[in-house]
Amino acid sequence: MRDNQKFILYMRNFIFGAEDSLVSTVGLLSGIASVNTPRATIILTGIILIFVEGFSMAIGSFLSEETTDESPLGHRLPFVETFTAGAVMLVTYFATGLIPLAPYLFLEPKPAFPLSIILTLISLLMLGLISAKLLRTNMARSALRMTILGGLAVVIGITVGGLVK
Repeated sequence: MRDNQKFILYMRNFIFGAEDSLVSTVGLLSGIASVNTPRATIILTGIILIFVEGFSMAIGSFLSEETTDESPLGHRLPFVETFTAGAVMLVTYFATGLIPLAPYLFLEPKPAFPLSIILTLISLLMLGLISAKLLRTNMARSALRMTILGGLAVVIGITVGGLVK
């Protein structure tokens, strides 16, 4: 496997893991925090989400690469590469999931709620900029696209939380 193919494989898992973790975690936390859920429940929910989804995403990455590699239509990647891609997904998902959760660890839900959203939007913006820089794509377009589309999860989380309440 060529070095640039490895780089793309790992970057794909890094971007997907970071974006999905930020968006899923802030969406869920925003939804449950917006309906006056106790702080301990918000924290417990966030921690469970990060662990379960991080593992699920890593396994999904590994299995999707292995399954498509087994197809006669695909190209075979070495096992170590598919395993490493899954590990990149796991570590990235876990680390970035802590960003929207962190305010709830230190503050009561009311002040933590907007701070969690702000930190997540800033992180999405930075993810867009960093990934564009590393992949040599348009930085402004990547940053805005990542922030706007990721920010929609907050709106969805709050809306569903309000509707179900």
